[in-house]
Amino acid sequence: MSDSELIDGLLDDGRERMAKSVEAIRHEFGSVRTGRANPGLLDRVTVDYYGTPTPLRQLATISAPEARMLTVQPYDKSSIKAIERAILESDVGLTPGNDGNLIRLVIPELTEERRKQLVKVVRHIAEEGRVAIRNIRRDVMHDLRELRDAGDAGSDDEHRAEVELQKLTDARIAELDELLKHKEADILEV
Repeated sequence: MSDSELIDGLLDDGRERMAKSVEAIRHEFGSVRTGRANPGLLDRVTVDYYGTPTPLRQLATISAPEARMLTVQPYDKSSIKAIERAILESDVGLTPGNDGNLIRLVIPELTEERRKQLVKVVRHIAEEGRVAIRNIRRDVMHDLRELRDAGDAGSDDEHRAEVELQKLTDARIAELDELLKHKEADILEV
């Protein structure tokens, strides 16, 4: 393997890991409530289904028929009580109501104070994402220096790779900041 193949391999690994970090943050943002109904709000809800903790998505169809309402249609009607209990005990802060076939969750207006709290939550999530990306950069930089110190790469190649790695890091952090801006706008939109 040539020097540049080793370096390209390290950069590709860093690129892939950074992309996964951004994707994980995007997914986490989806589970933070805004003023609108979004089936993703219930992604973290786990139901005790016959003694087995099971993700709600595997037990029911979740939809948003209106801007401020979610419906949960259990595949097995006998699980409706367990699903209701799981939603009540979760951190989504919604009170379920059911008619024997369907669970309805009305999404209340967010108060100004609650919106501010949620903005803090998403900013914290975004900062965790930035830290994860910078840690990946640090790991790849360390590997590049080890290659140089072992004589497997010249310092010019290492410098070129570090510059490319920094551009990659800046691009991923900018992508996170953009996601954060949109999520904050969603939360603050009345």
